Amino acid sequence: MKILIVEDERHIADGLKFNLEAEGFEITAVETGEEGLANLEGHKAVVLDVMLPGMSGFDVARQMREAENYTPILMLTALGRPEDVVHGFEAGADDYLPKPFQLDVFLARLKALLRRSGWQREKPTGDTVDVNGRTVDLANLELRTPTETIHLTLMECNLLKYLIDNEGRAVSRKEILEDVWGLQEDTDTRAIDNFIVRLRRHLEDEPNNPQILKTVRGVGYRFARG
Repeated sequence: MKILIVEDERHIADGLKFNLEAEGFEITAVETGEEGLANLEGHKAVVLDVMLPGMSGFDVARQMREAENYTPILMLTALGRPEDVVHGFEAGADDYLPKPFQLDVFLARLKALLRRSGWQREKPTGDTVDVNGRTVDLANLELRTPTETIHLTLMECNLLKYLIDNEGRAVSRKEILEDVWGLQEDTDTRAIDNFIVRLRRHLEDEPNNPQILKTVRGVGYRFARG
């Protein structure tokens, strides 16, 4: 399995490469965002630093998603503020690990990301769900409306599937963090709120007056089709 590392700090890149190769991965390591975008083909995940020379990791992630490239992204950065985590998720990252980090935590998060990615992409093409006149295609990471096809990120699709699977039950932000993305409970929960806002734009007739993805005060969210 091929992993792309985009990291300009050589000692970090070399350490990650050494340990990932010891785990059996095939590694390509580059130092700039431009090189990262040029080397995406064939890789199963991207380990992406944010503070790169020239194009930032945020820009790399955003350009990947705009180009409909949904390779999973594990973002690494010294920017660990809550707003930076939210920014990373909004740019298209699938997980976000602040520096400094422990190697075993990094390996666990990357492997969990690969498992989630593989599970999602192996769903049969017929696995679709109808929601408010829209069709959610879980296998192809798409949401189809009468007028357009919207491509979902893995993070969005996994969240939506979890809510659908728990239809009618209020799920907490803590459950979403742990069960959907495998993140620690101390991760800033506003990231979830931002994903809910985006999903409401896709699913609701009136996103500011949601009838499907409802907020349960003091708990989290409930998915209900009526």
